[in-house]
Amino acid sequence: MFSPFSAQHGITILIGAVIIAVLIIMGKRGGRSKTIATGILAFFCLSAYPLSLAAWRATEGNVALGNALPFHLCDIAAFTAGFALLTRRPLLCTLTYFWGLAATMQGLITPAINYGFPHWPFITFFIHHFVIVGAALYLPIVEGWRPKTPFWRSPVEVFGYSILYLILSLGLNLALKTNFGFSMHAPHNPSLIDKLGPWPWYLFSMQGIALTLFLLLALPFIKSEKMARQNES
Repeated sequence: MFSPFSAQHGITILIGAVIIAVLIIMGKRGGRSKTIATGILAFFCLSAYPLSLAAWRATEGNVALGNALPFHLCDIAAFTAGFALLTRRPLLCTLTYFWGLAATMQGLITPAINYGFPHWPFITFFIHHFVIVGAALYLPIVEGWRPKTPFWRSPVEVFGYSILYLILSLGLNLALKTNFGFSMHAPHNPSLIDKLGPWPWYLFSMQGIALTLFLLLALPFIKSEKMARQNES
């Protein structure tokens, strides 16, 4: 049984952080090292969902619909991150950065998982979430991705896609009796959602927090934005 904020949780976070740091260092070295690092991140981003599905089937046999379909935000973010690493398309990179650091990071801090190590769902859960966060850091640090100018444009754009996801997830949840995006109820493990009030009011709080985090994540790029303007003038 997994317990948030336990020694097992802390050790897992430490191991994941070290691996991501190594991949970023490899990427910064360029050449073959960068190709390998990019390939590893892209592979695990694109295979995160099938690996997770295989882990759930091996552990439980009959997989609940909420785990069988790739409609959680982190499932979508993993595919987005994989293709962002391979194609460098600006929209995919933008979604990866903001979703990865504002949303997927929350999954690492308060994981919605009941199985502990060495169960396969535990392993694939943390691989899934770490590679998204890793891609979100890799794109600006290694690939030089930057948000649009002025600094608020990209956060507002991603917020719009997040609202669209929320609407779609609510529709799917009502039709399938699932809880994609935790838009029907909070996860069973302790999480930030527990502090945001009852359903449906916590959905509004979540969006407010999301927009705030998106804007904060754009702040580190203001200096480079000013420098770019100065170079143009």
